[in-house]
Amino acid sequence: MKIEGLRSPQKKVGGLYHFGRMIDKIRLFYDDKLPKEYLSFRGLSAGLDGHLCGFLEINYDQLEERVKAGGTDKEILEWCYVDGHRPNKVQVRIWNGFVSKMGWRDLFLKFVNNIKKQAGIEDRDDIVTLFDLIGLDEGD
Repeated sequence: MKIEGLRSPQKKVGGLYHFGRMIDKIRLFYDDKLPKEYLSFRGLSAGLDGHLCGFLEINYDQLEERVKAGGTDKEILEWCYVDGHRPNKVQVRIWNGFVSKMGWRDLFLKFVNNIKKQAGIEDRDDIVTLFDLIGLDEGD
């Protein structure tokens, strides 16, 4: 299902995958427009949001407060860098490589396979990562 105002995790902000999407989900939540299917994944420490917050060394709840205060994506990202960790180019490349492959031969494989089974698409060999699942679900 396509959700107005929710970017693909592959759309970069400041060179980072998923940051814009995480911010979009926070904004949609506070505008009461985030679909209920997404609520259980908000800020989940084991999910994409939690991994990115861990990478940036920021607290998700504090990030929510910063997003509620307003500002552009780049301003919010700069706040993350000041309050947490500013990755260098190599670290950004490692993050993007890691997050874009989550679900492919790693601890998220079982989760991806469970979602595929629930969706009746176990035979889809082209769906192997969380990004693939999101793209399929949202029509990217």
